[in-house]
Amino acid sequence: MMSNPSRDMSFLDHLEELRWHIIRSTISVLIVAVVAFLAKDIIFDQIIFGPKKGDFISYQVFCSISQSIGGDAFCFEELPFRVQSRTVSGQFSAHLWTSILAGFILAFPYVVYEFWKFISPGLYKKEKEGARGFIFISSTLFFIGVLFGYYVVTPLSINFLGNYTISSEVFNDFDLNSYIGLLRASVLASGLIFELPIIIHYLTKVGLVTPDFLRRNRKFALVIVLSLSAIITPPDIASQIIVSIPILVLYEISIIISKIGYKKLNT
Repeated sequence: MMSNPSRDMSFLDHLEELRWHIIRSTISVLIVAVVAFLAKDIIFDQIIFGPKKGDFISYQVFCSISQSIGGDAFCFEELPFRVQSRTVSGQFSAHLWTSILAGFILAFPYVVYEFWKFISPGLYKKEKEGARGFIFISSTLFFIGVLFGYYVVTPLSINFLGNYTISSEVFNDFDLNSYIGLLRASVLASGLIFELPIIIHYLTKVGLVTPDFLRRNRKFALVIVLSLSAIITPPDIASQIIVSIPILVLYEISIIISKIGYKKLNT
């Protein structure tokens, strides 16, 4: 097999190459961030503050489910809290950083593409063929995770924390950055967690995990999943179960993917 020129590059050459990939990725994020910055009404009124409204689609679905089992926990017209900005630059900072977050999420496929362009020259032809579809699959999983975080994790968290009181003397006035921080953490954490099958696939290819290892450690995985669910959701059992189920499904899918990758590795 002919040597790959990228394998003969010096360490500094690799750093220079990586720098340009990072620069192009950053530019793509900033371009989308500018568009998001200009679309302020859509980003904030419809997306960011969507889960704060009683007619948000997730609450309607949760209400229907709770009514079907004889409850009405998610049936309400308005959440009992207000969002306020208590610092001089609070609204501008929220606008700026939310736009950058939107830029990263929407430009994620291109960021992954630049990452792939950096590592792919160092792979053999067989390795490249085995990783076919990497950009599409990783981006799809990330977007599914983001949607799960936005439509499931965020409404559950906001509903629980917005209704939680220690006394009738205290009214919930949430700071703007605190509210957006909750949404940001829920969305990004979910997006990254949904990359689990991709991570397991490559850990299997390099020999760090095996299907048997994943099966043997199911009980530990269950504890980790419940811990993650407790971190990104409010501390009530129903919310943790709702979040845990898709993550456990992802773990089982990861075992299947690991099994396939391990079989190919040993043939």
